[in-house]
Amino acid sequence: MCSPSPHRSLLLVSPALLLMFVSLSLPNLAPAQSLKIDSTPSGATVELDGVPVGTTPLDKKFPGGYFHRTKTAFGQRLEHPMIARVTLPGYVTHEIALTEGPMDWIDLHGRHHGQYWLFKSDNFHVDLESVASTFTGAVSAAGTAQPVALRPELSLEEIVARAKPAVVCLKSLTLSGSGFFVTSTGVIATNAHVARNDSELLALLPNGVKLPASVVYIHPDLDLALVKVTPPTPDFLFPHLTLADASLVHQGETVLAVGNPGDAMLFSVTKGIVSAVGKFPAAGPGTWIQTDAAINPGSSGGPLLNVQGEVIGLNTQKLVHKNVEGIGFALSSSDLLNLLTRFYPDLMPSVNANQHQTTPERSVKLGYPADPAAPSAPPAGSLNPVVPQSTSPLGDFGTLIVTCDKPTAEIYVDGQFHGNSPLKLRLPVGNHRVFIRLDGSADYIRIITISKSEEASITANFGAPLQP
Repeated sequence: MCSPSPHRSLLLVSPALLLMFVSLSLPNLAPAQSLKIDSTPSGATVELDGVPVGTTPLDKKFPGGYFHRTKTAFGQRLEHPMIARVTLPGYVTHEIALTEGPMDWIDLHGRHHGQYWLFKSDNFHVDLESVASTFTGAVSAAGTAQPVALRPELSLEEIVARAKPAVVCLKSLTLSGSGFFVTSTGVIATNAHVARNDSELLALLPNGVKLPASVVYIHPDLDLALVKVTPPTPDFLFPHLTLADASLVHQGETVLAVGNPGDAMLFSVTKGIVSAVGKFPAAGPGTWIQTDAAINPGSSGGPLLNVQGEVIGLNTQKLVHKNVEGIGFALSSSDLLNLLTRFYPDLMPSVNANQHQTTPERSVKLGYPADPAAPSAPPAGSLNPVVPQSTSPLGDFGTLIVTCDKPTAEIYVDGQFHGNSPLKLRLPVGNHRVFIRLDGSADYIRIITISKSEEASITANFGAPLQP
């Protein structure tokens, strides 16, 4: 009796087993697909989850399972949300939530294979807006020149009456939160977790007016975001609040929280005290103000006010544990002020003055001239430092060349952002104030005189970051 040949034994293998063998051996048969991100203007740097991957227009390949549900449990799945950050010098950084989810992967037998996210689209476009056209108006910051004991206190009713018109309710398709105006031209501060998932929001004002709002900046690390609404008429001014540095905040002082808690009345107010101030890594990076003023979902991004009616923080989160009550956290206005100096460089002297003592040694480190005959640093607590004015007759110009040891340094002249180093500018004859900013280092500030048809230069060497 003859034994079956090897070829005949192969025919006895079950087709289902053969398919499973192929699936296990080759789990990624689905072809890759392209994710495209472009911008106007082009040439912007694109970061995916904080990692630079190229410039616009970007075309990057990803597994097909990132765009649509995979056909088998063995296919590749995107197991985390993904965010794109688009940056171009002179333009507002734009953040895009690329994915939707999480979704549960459950097979036909009811077995759970984990969660996954999908790209919302395979093509994203960003219209970048210039810093100069977006961040208009001025930010009000409380000075520290007057002793705290001499600062007049307002009644609680007066604080609410002054602050409430500047508070807004921010709504998206998925959630709602709070915010408040920091300029009369429509710039609103809120939490990043309120603004992150949608580039367009609806801003509801206390008087019932509804305005479309655009997310114009989201901080990559801190829970801070800036939103912009367009005034209904060119001459319309929004009521806005004054920001107070964390150095003015003291344990035990009375505070009010204003916001829009879910399932409750809008623009409601709660009262408490400052329980503690300082770093609290469990809540996240930044300086935190712990308070027992009641805050709830929907209150996020609303102002925490002192008895002078100034904003000392943004209500951000509360501690939710069994047998735990009355522990809420607000991200301090110092963190917000530091963010705003990126777009409003006139704030830099007052913010630096609040954080650093301007002794001659410190002045050198900050970039202020140490020569007594040279223009001195603005005094501590200065709210609106005098901008050196150009004395140029019509048509008289000179040239300024700015170089730095760090090519990513941002250069501002007389309060306007001009680009990154190295930079060559044509400026009117006269005095000009130059700010050079680099994240992680002290700001470099100089007063420079431009002469007719002559060339002036500034070289900023940041070196190691300034130590406290």
